[in-house]
Amino acid sequence: MKTLYLECNMGAAGDMLLAALAGLFEEPEEAVLKLNGLGIPDVEYRMYTVAKAGIKGRQMSVLVCGGQEEGHEEHKHEHHNEHHEHYHHEHHGHTHAGLHDVEHIIDSINAPEKVKDDAKAVYHLIAEAESNAHGCPVEQIHFHEVGTMDAIADVTGVCYLLHELKIDKIIASAVRTGYGEVHCAHGILPVPAPATEYLLRGIPVYSGSIKGEMCTPTGAALLKYFVSSFGEMPVMQIEKTGYGMGKKDFEVINCIRAMLGTSTSVDTKGKICILSCNLDDITPEAAGFAMEELFKAGALDVYTMPVNMKKNRPGILFNCICEPEQREEMIHLMFLHTTTLGIRETVCERYTLERTIDIQNTPYGDVHIKRASGWGVLRSKPEYEDIAKIAREKGISFLQASEQII
Repeated sequence: MKTLYLECNMGAAGDMLLAALAGLFEEPEEAVLKLNGLGIPDVEYRMYTVAKAGIKGRQMSVLVCGGQEEGHEEHKHEHHNEHHEHYHHEHHGHTHAGLHDVEHIIDSINAPEKVKDDAKAVYHLIAEAESNAHGCPVEQIHFHEVGTMDAIADVTGVCYLLHELKIDKIIASAVRTGYGEVHCAHGILPVPAPATEYLLRGIPVYSGSIKGEMCTPTGAALLKYFVSSFGEMPVMQIEKTGYGMGKKDFEVINCIRAMLGTSTSVDTKGKICILSCNLDDITPEAAGFAMEELFKAGALDVYTMPVNMKKNRPGILFNCICEPEQREEMIHLMFLHTTTLGIRETVCERYTLERTIDIQNTPYGDVHIKRASGWGVLRSKPEYEDIAKIAREKGISFLQASEQII
């Protein structure tokens, strides 16, 4: 499976992602030609080869109306990659575009519909984040820097290059956000800025030791939309690496590293939480209700086991398996719906098979077939509800219905 791993040790920004992806092409200059062939109004992409800490990489610049790209050295805003993407910081001469205006520009370019749909979806994420930060409807959001042509070029360019690379799965590391404050039109805001923080919810992040804004709203939105999981690099054979360099220098190399390769077990390893408590004073009805509420909230699994507790009291071991980012909600629900006074947490590595669902046409109607593969294993089975429906309609046993489908 074709796999892309993004190393976000210095955060994420649109121009850095764009440069890193261009570096994955056999001829990176051809990637730039393809980007300029998109026909984004008044936009020209330019790529430069640079070296930081002795490592060769690339920087991507966007010229609007033939002028200097915002974010070059004369720009005074202290931003780690100096690419001017932040919603809150207004820039003289920029028009404020609404979401409809941005979508109209994206629809006008020479790109496959999938690329346009992806780009518009990324902007919807940004608009939702700004709406949450400012407390106003999405329809009233007016983009400043994020809505200008250079940022549209970054978003659309990343969507286009990912489409051209035909990647099956994208995984990324935890994202460094930086720390401190950022100066913008609305005042001084904490890092990560409110819109960026909203976009990064559910994504593993850390501040790191470098003061400043390391992850922009555009970078966060692109990661949130395209990355299927965050964590360690999976077992993979690396075929190509691209370095997307930021435009400032730090004691740590300022880049996003994109590693492209193949893996037979993509996304088969991840962390899960097991939340457990011992109960000897809960009724079976209450325990069953608690299980239903945890499942309803998205728990991966909930189960009980009989145990002997202190004073030889019979009781149950109540277990909830969930994703790490779900732990707080699940802990709240376990305290709410059970009689426990304490909950234990165990963080485990979990290995899984890659799962898909196909629809198979049969004489009895469509049947969903669940398939699992990976680790040298391939298996499939029909969906229970579909087989049960056939058994009821035909007046036959579940086993007979299964045999007729298979």
